[in-house]
Parts: sequence; C-alpha cells; structure tokens
Amino acid sequence: MTRAVDNATMTRSGYERLTAELIELRTERRAEIARQLEEARSFGDLSENAEYASAKEEQSKLEARIAQLEMQLSKAKVLDEEKLDTKQVSIGLTVTLKEMTPPSKQFTYKMVGSEEVDPRTHSISQKSPVGQAILGKAVGDEVFVNTKKGIRHLKITKIALGEKA
Repeated sequence: MTRAVDNATMTRSGYERLTAELIELRTERRAEIARQLEEARSFGDLSENAEYASAKEEQSKLEARIAQLEMQLSKAKVLDEEKLDTKQVSIGLTVTLKEMTPPSKQFTYKMVGSEEVDPRTHSISQKSPVGQAILGKAVGDEVFVNTKKGIRHLKITKIALGEKA
C-alpha cells in the first residue's frame, strides 16, 4: 500500500527510523534478494521457475519501498521538538486524554506525521480522527470524535514534550 507523499512533517525519531529502514533495504535486503535470484537462476529454465518469479516479485516490492522512502525523506520537514509550544496539541507532542464516557480510561498518544504512525508506540497521525479532533486544542478542552466504534468524548488532560506525557 502506498501513501501520497507531500511535504511531510515528522519527528526526529520518525525521520531516523525511516532512514534506518532505507539503509537496511538498500544493503542487507537487496543483497538477500540478489542471492535468492542467483540461486533461482541455478535451477535452470527461468520461464517455468517459480522461485525466480517469486524473487523477482520481492525485488520489485523492495525497489518500490526504497523509492517511497527516498521520496518521503527528501520531502520531510523534521521538527525541532525542543522548541514546540506545549500550550496546544501539535505534531511532536505527547498528549494524555481521558475518556469521558464510562468506563472512564486515560491513555497517552504521541502526535506524529502521517508517515510515522506506529500503533505499537502509541503514536497517532494528525490526520487520524482523534488527531484531527485534538490538533490545536489545549489542556482542559473536550472533543467529540466519530470513530468506527462510535462517538468518543475525550478530554485533554496533559500536553508534554517527549515520548511520555
């Protein structure tokens, strides 16, 4: 799945993660696929060689991902997170939200550029429903967010620099 690439704002850590992925793909992964292609060629007739066809398909996917990463990184605007204003929610800040409808839960997200989203690190994009609702809001503000699970009533309880609020 490819994403439209524009002048993508991203955090320093997101930029570094994508750069590391690009380096790995250009070096280790390309070399691995070259070995697979060489091995598949040794099996003989390429027209009926499933291993060769599979390796060529993997190579095509790899090159597409490399091109996508190169484009993203070339257009990236890396935030200076130390200079961000914590009075309003913006990309690069960590936000603690309280669910206002029972059962009341509290959770924390880091607002990141759309190319950096990673559910494992509790990061959300400014383009997600929750991200759109809280962008530009301040501590104490309440928002209603229409999600797949219905309307959520959220209150911003903390805005901070760094990974943890």
